[in-house]
Amino acid sequence: MDLDESAKIDGAGSTKICFRIILPLSKPMAAVVAMNGFTGPLGDFVLSSTILRTPESYTLPVGLFNVVNDVMGASYTTFAAGALLISIPVAVIFIMLQKNFVSGLTAGGTKG
Repeated sequence: MDLDESAKIDGAGSTKICFRIILPLSKPMAAVVAMNGFTGPLGDFVLSSTILRTPESYTLPVGLFNVVNDVMGASYTTFAAGALLISIPVAVIFIMLQKNFVSGLTAGGTKG
């Protein structure tokens, strides 16, 4: 509210306040939501393993668990390769959003 009031005193309208003050301050929040929305389904094992019953509908964590859980043919190298392939998109998304995480910590409510 203080930022809105100070912008109104400076002569900014509602649209300018939204696009120049509110949206830049909410970019770090949107970046965190995007990161959690992307990585959440990749790490969800408990719910996926409970709901999904056919091998065609398994998610990556459930499929990798079944590769390792096989009694006679536990293929740990296949599991490691699959885990590495899962981590690559997560690392790319994190690198793309990293500047938004850092700017959220440093920007705060400073006037610029």
